[in-house]
Amino acid sequence: MSAHSEMRLLPWSGPEGKPCFLGSDSENGHLSRLADDTEAIQLAVGAELLAHASEVQAAGDAEAEELRLLVTDLTGALWDVLRVAESRGHRLPTRDGGGEGPRLPAAAFC
Repeated sequence: MSAHSEMRLLPWSGPEGKPCFLGSDSENGHLSRLADDTEAIQLAVGAELLAHASEVQAAGDAEAEELRLLVTDLTGALWDVLRVAESRGHRLPTRDGGGEGPRLPAAAFC
């Protein structure tokens, strides 16, 4: 089965917070492009929140309410990033019969 014939976990939830999936062989369909754009936005928001959290931590003088809001926002962003990672992980190609995921060269991690 090719990576594109499986169901794609979408970066948003359906009614009652249940996961949404897209069953399509097309990477260029409207919903696939919308999902790609949404994932990019979610990752960017997560990066911005992380930068802000680093600033707040470095300042060391945040009020309790500011910290609660920051933790709430970071929690939401982390859920989004984990969903993106899960979705993208399921779409990685695998080697036939190997049972392992793709092997990346060490340079890919630098």
